[in-house]
Formats: sequence, structure tokens, C-alpha cells
Amino acid sequence: MKYVLAGALLATVSIGASAQEATFTTGLATEINPGLFDCGPKSRTSAVGEITSDDGTVWTVPAATNYGLVPFASDLFNECGGNQLGSLEELDLNSVPVLDAGGDEEFIAYIFADNYFELHVNGRLIAVDEVPFTKFNSNVVRFKAARPVTLAVMMVDWEENLGLGSEDNRGKAFHPGDGGLVAHIQDANGATVAITDDSWRAQTFYTSPLNDRGCIVFSGQSRDSSACSVEGVDDARGYSAAHWVVPSDWMMPAFDDTDWPNAVTFTNDTVGVKNKKAFTNFEDVFDTPGADADFIWSSNLVLDNLVLLRKTIE
Repeated sequence: MKYVLAGALLATVSIGASAQEATFTTGLATEINPGLFDCGPKSRTSAVGEITSDDGTVWTVPAATNYGLVPFASDLFNECGGNQLGSLEELDLNSVPVLDAGGDEEFIAYIFADNYFELHVNGRLIAVDEVPFTKFNSNVVRFKAARPVTLAVMMVDWEENLGLGSEDNRGKAFHPGDGGLVAHIQDANGATVAITDDSWRAQTFYTSPLNDRGCIVFSGQSRDSSACSVEGVDDARGYSAAHWVVPSDWMMPAFDDTDWPNAVTFTNDTVGVKNKKAFTNFEDVFDTPGADADFIWSSNLVLDNLVLLRKTIE
């Protein structure tokens, strides 16, 4: 039996960028952690599970993370005991620690992640999201780095039904959730150096729930699940998940992501953030005129649950 922990620092298997073979699991995982973080009533529990695939590989779902091992990203808006700024004007940047990614140039990243992110800069993991599931939060990260700057973000759309990428929602016991990342990166003077758009690279490593394993279409490095059903159900017996091994060096500047698909962009309405203060209180930075950041993900916002994103700033 081999173990593959699909996280950033925790991955134990190094594979080439051309690796494409999926392995499948069926049904629910076994809970191994009842929750990384407790935000109290009206929030969802960020539990973690393990499940064994057909080939004997043991997978951590929704992902193995570095939660609690590195600093949490500073708050813009965090209803789970953190700061709840009403606007960007209330932010005191001097109170935000400057994290070291190697180099002397300062950058500021404004981030809204659905649900959980881990931010690597030039191969260094510098900050993780404090709230893995809900309530929705947003963050600011200051860091120093040397150009070119490689941003590598692990995104996890958390799940309530471990191993089946879904939650009890909208009247269905197994309703697939959706993800999304929007970010605006500026220099120390406030000038835009990068926004999330379709120039980023995006690859999925965990897709679920699947009522038909054959619905995923492979072409080159594309793992296209757009033909798969996204309908919620009350009975998910026999449903599956597809998993791919995360390369251990995926966050490094030298990693070759040229065969990864470009990120796909999604509107604010599609992601559904108009009722979330963690986003709407800071629309001036996320939707800056002339630098309007898009929500990005892999090709399937709903079924792809562990997505790695990369962008290099020259």
C-alpha cells in the first residue's frame, strides 16, 4: 500500500509534468480529523478524511495541508474571531507583517479564496488561510521577494461529505460546492503587478463527485470534467472521485507548467459573492478599474476540488 498526501510540503511522490493517469475512489472517506478550525454556529466543519483507491493508494481528502505549520494570512475580513474591516481604507498596512520570500522588493497580495488557500512565493510557503471552510473570509499578505516572482497557490474547495466533494445544501444531501480565487497583487507603491486572470496556469488533482468515471475527457494535460453531472442528489451510493498525484516540486520556480491548461475565469455572479462582505467590502481592490481581477479556477468550478494555480511575474 502506498500513501500519497496531496498537499504542498507533504507530497511524498515526485512525478513529471506529463503524468496524467488518474486513480479512483468510491464512496465516503473515513474521518481522521473532526475539524481544523471551529467557527461556531452557522459555519461548516473543516474535517479531514482518508480513503483508499482501487490501486491501494491512500488519499487525504479534501487535501493534505500545511494548516497551522506556517503563519496565517492577515485578515481583511474574518467573522471567525478576526478583523472585520468595512473597507480597504480601514487597513493599516504597517500592522501587517512582511513575510520573507527571499529578496528586497515588497509586494502586497489581496486575496479572497473559496474556500482555502496556501500561498507559495518563489518556492517558499509563506502564508495559509486561517478559515478552511466557512464563514467566508478575505486576506492581505505582505512579502518581500526578488523578481521574477513565481506565485503558486494551492486551492481547496472544502467538503462536508469527505471523499465525495459535496455538502448538505440546497435541499440535497450531496450537493457539489464551487470554488474560486480572486487576487490583486501590488508593489509597495500600490501599482498593480498581477491580477488573477486567464494568464495563470491551473491544474486539478481531485475531482468529485462523479456518477460516471468515464465522463472525464483527457487531452494532453487537460482533465476536462465538463461532461460530468453537477446535480445534487440525496443518495450518492456508487459515486466516485478521481485523484492525481501532486508533484512534490509543483510550487518551485523551475517547475515546468507549460503543458498545464490556462486558468478559466468566472464572474462574481457565477461564484456568488455579492452577499459576502469579505468580498464586497473590498470591491475597490478586487474590481479596480483598469485592473479588474477575475475569479479563476480550473475548467470545472464545481467538481474540481483541489486545484493548483501558478503565475510568474517578470
